[in-house]
Amino acid sequence: MSRAQLALNVPDLDASVAFYSRLFGAEPAKLRPGYANFALTEPPLKLVLIQGEPGGETRLDHLGVEVATTDEVAAATTRLKEAGLATFEENDTSCCYALQDKVWVHGPGREPWEVYVVKADADSMGAGHAPQEPGPAAEGGCCAA
Repeated sequence: MSRAQLALNVPDLDASVAFYSRLFGAEPAKLRPGYANFALTEPPLKLVLIQGEPGGETRLDHLGVEVATTDEVAAATTRLKEAGLATFEENDTSCCYALQDKVWVHGPGREPWEVYVVKADADSMGAGHAPQEPGPAAEGGCCAA
């Protein structure tokens, strides 16, 4: 099973969790300091909320497609490269309180997309961010504040 991911930087995590819990009629699948995610089956969506600037506005952090296996990430990497897109790969990276394998690409408006698999839970948020420029020279990671 795969599902779309939308990661947002939100100014008030508690208020956002309360709002999205009411909107989707579901509680977060994971709630950690500065972080929450909703793993929804209907609609098939992984909604990620990341604590941003208090008093600021909600903004897009990154987009993604969550897949079930590392093989699916590898297949997506091959397909994206063959399609002529610049990619940045991360394996066994700690991101969003999870151990993940992923590949990053950027859309025409420079919006970061990841195709990723969650391999295990992790104790920390991870210190990375979506790469600004895809390709081998990019600084990788997730969940920029």
